[in-house]
Amino acid sequence: MSEEIVPARPSTTAAPLSPLRRHWQKLLALGFWMLLLGGYQWYAWHHGLSPFAAAQRLVALLSTSAYGPLLFIAIYTLRPLVLFSATVLSIAAGFLFGPLWGIVYTLIGSNLSATVAYAVGRFFGHGLLEGDHAAGIVRRYAARLRDNSFMAVLTMRFVFLPYDLVNYLAGFLRIQYQPFMLATILGSLPGTFSFVLAGASIHGDLSDGVDSFDPRVFAASAIIFVSSLLIARYVRRREHQRSEQKE
Repeated sequence: MSEEIVPARPSTTAAPLSPLRRHWQKLLALGFWMLLLGGYQWYAWHHGLSPFAAAQRLVALLSTSAYGPLLFIAIYTLRPLVLFSATVLSIAAGFLFGPLWGIVYTLIGSNLSATVAYAVGRFFGHGLLEGDHAAGIVRRYAARLRDNSFMAVLTMRFVFLPYDLVNYLAGFLRIQYQPFMLATILGSLPGTFSFVLAGASIHGDLSDGVDSFDPRVFAASAIIFVSSLLIARYVRRREHQRSEQKE
C-alpha cells in the first residue's frame, strides 16, 4: 500500500523588512522637513535676512494687523520647524504687546511650539528605541529619562539647554508628555519673563533704531535672568551630588 504524499506547506515566516521599507514614512517626512528648513535658510541667506531683520519685519507686520496676537502665536507655534530663534520672538513679544500680554502670548506660543517639536521627535523616534534598533547605552539613557521625566526635563530647562533640542529629544526618547509639559512650563518661566521684559523695555521704531529704553523694566529683566542662572547653578550642583551618591 503506497503512502499518501502530503505537499509541503510554504513557510509562513515572513522575511524581515528592510530599514527603507520599515521607515519609509519617516524618510518621506524627513525629506519634506529638510526641504522646508533648507528653503527658509536659503531665503534668509539670499535676502540677507538675519534673525533680527526677520524680527523687524515681523514687528512691522503684526503691529498693523488686527489679528496680531493670533498671528504671533501661530508663528511661534510653527517656529521650531525652521529653527527660528525663540529668544528673538520673546523679545519681539515684549516690544509689541508690552510686559503683561507679551508674557501671556509668549507662554501660549512657546508651549504650543514645544508640543509641535515634541510630536515631531516622537514620530521620528517611534520604533527606533525598541528591540535591537538602538544601542544599549541609548536605551538605558532613554529609560533613565522616562523614569524621572519631570526632573530630567526641568533640569535641562534650568541649565538653558537649547529649547528646541530639548523638545525634539524628549519626543524622540518618548518621555511622557504630561511631565514633559509641566516641567517645560515651569522651567521656561524665568527665561520667558526675562526676555519679554527686555523687549518691553525698548521704545521706538525698530526699523530706525532704538530710541530709548525703560531702565526699570530692563533692570527687572536682568534680575530675573541672573536669578535663573543662579537657579541653574544650584540645580546642576544638586544633580552632580545626587549622581555621586548613586555611584
